[in-house]
Amino acid sequence: MFNRFRSMPATALAAVLGCALVATAAPAAAQDKPKKEKAKKGDESKGSTIAVSKGFGPSVKKMMDATNAKDAAGLQTALTEGAGAATTTEDRYWLAFYELQLGILNKDQALQGKGLDAMLASGITPAESVATYNYYSGNFAYGAKDYAKAVQRLEAAKAAGSTESNLSALLMDSYLKQGQIDQGVTVAKAAIEADRAAGKRPSDELYVRPIQALQAAKRNNEVLDLMTLRMRDYNQPQVWRQTLFIVLQQNTDKEIGLDVLRLMRATNSMLQRPEYDEYAQLATEAALPGEVVKLIGEGRAKKVIPTPDPKLDAVEKSQKERIGDEESTLTAYAKRPATLANPKVAGATGDAMVGYGRYADAVPLYDAAIAAGGDKELWTYRKGVAQALAGDGAAAKASFAQVAGARKRLADLWVVKIDNPAAPAA
Repeated sequence: MFNRFRSMPATALAAVLGCALVATAAPAAAQDKPKKEKAKKGDESKGSTIAVSKGFGPSVKKMMDATNAKDAAGLQTALTEGAGAATTTEDRYWLAFYELQLGILNKDQALQGKGLDAMLASGITPAESVATYNYYSGNFAYGAKDYAKAVQRLEAAKAAGSTESNLSALLMDSYLKQGQIDQGVTVAKAAIEADRAAGKRPSDELYVRPIQALQAAKRNNEVLDLMTLRMRDYNQPQVWRQTLFIVLQQNTDKEIGLDVLRLMRATNSMLQRPEYDEYAQLATEAALPGEVVKLIGEGRAKKVIPTPDPKLDAVEKSQKERIGDEESTLTAYAKRPATLANPKVAGATGDAMVGYGRYADAVPLYDAAIAAGGDKELWTYRKGVAQALAGDGAAAKASFAQVAGARKRLADLWVVKIDNPAAPAA
């Protein structure tokens, strides 16, 4: 019985993902963001200017002067004095505006949020400021863990055309924190595709946080759907390993396990000895000595397999003895009518060719296995793998497009690998 590295508990996904994300912190102040609407009196008001009543004018002047002088104490005094003089909605809007400025001067988020909320509640916030004020109000609510309010404000900011770079991440996480997984995933996917359309690599938060929420909800197929999408933008070996680890956990079939490990090997994501151990055992069972010997040699060259390693050293020795003259006789054996007419023999011979790195030679053998009535999905999938490894990406993608059963997930991941041959910087 195997000591499989896949036997690690599924609950270890957070550790496997290796991405403990820090909650996005609300900025200390909304400085430079709120538009400084100029207060004017009565009929001097034009455009988006918000007029103040005649009696409130002197108070606004004191608030404005104290703000420009960065005099927090003076601004506090002016606000206290002006509170009794504010008689109109416009007056109270300016009182809230300068309350926001005092919060900025004192780096007091609670006061900033109070000012923003009062301004937004007034109904007279200039159109050009609605997105900004809603965004910061939502941001502060997120920081205070008031996720329902954060959703309300951030959705309003989004509707008003906010271009804040982390708006989608905050909105997504606000939904997820309330257990509204579908809404959070929808926001994440929309933001991911918008960033990709704009030529930008999406933040990994947009993938990882929904993945963690889906995994906690045991929505495993959706976990892998999102992890597959993630590979388009984060196709480093470690991320491939994280993804394929989950695929392994969800499969008990040894043949599929071998196919998963082959993809792990092809993406350079066999980063620890247990992967090599399981792969070597599965390939040994499948009578693929050439593949086993090459695999162990690679692991040793990468120093993932230590020297000495009594167990794998013994496996390597036994498989070298088993090889005999197999490789040298494969070409002739592959052309025999009896080989081509038997689907299992033809497919197994193709597997042996792949094990020795003779990828192009394996393709006609897989075709023969399919033509002879063999397992179409299995041999079509492995034909696609051979084509991909031979460098024929277009043919491989055509083969993978025909895979619709248990190996469809792997076929989709191979397509991601073909379309993203070089991993971007971490």
